[in-house]
Amino acid sequence: MPKYDVLKAIKQLNSPVFTTYDITAGSGKSGSAVTQALNYLARQGLIRKIYRGIWIEEGSENVSQYTVIPFLFPRQRAYVSFISALHLYGIIEQIPQVITLASTSHTKIVRTKLGAFSVHQISPGFFDGFGWYQGKGSFLIAEPEKALVDTLYLSAHKKKQFRHFPELRFPKTFSFKKVKAWIDLIPSGKTRCNVETKLKEIIRQR
Repeated sequence: MPKYDVLKAIKQLNSPVFTTYDITAGSGKSGSAVTQALNYLARQGLIRKIYRGIWIEEGSENVSQYTVIPFLFPRQRAYVSFISALHLYGIIEQIPQVITLASTSHTKIVRTKLGAFSVHQISPGFFDGFGWYQGKGSFLIAEPEKALVDTLYLSAHKKKQFRHFPELRFPKTFSFKKVKAWIDLIPSGKTRCNVETKLKEIIRQR
């Protein structure tokens, strides 16, 4: 498949992030031919492979670790939560080493050329309270109150996760009433009790 045809197909997608499947479906060419052409463009420094079957255009200003999340998990929904979401909302200043995501799938770590993503499994009945970043972004994120409860929820399940919080700075718009409403929806009574205890500690330290 000629280099020009691949570049044309990439531009037609109008997205700085794309997959081998996207180009194959749009060109009608075989997967092996498309892969060879993409590898050629990567050697020329025009694109870069960041994960299996996922590519970005070099020099694009619209690519961040967060924008690739929907491409990393195309068959399941995963939203930014826990420490990463709290950082994006300015509740904690510390920049997380990895991007933390909530999902109903198994817990795992995905390492890419743009960074690492730590996926944490939560109960399907508690998989809620998220939307598109800033209402129009390219990735899903928990609302601030749910991000805090998700963090407490995970620390109650896995004692080594988030045992010690960095300093928390809650904006005036943050609602502890919403936090308590989310806690009431935690399916497990034991987990709910542990989360309530941790929340009391946070409120006491404010």
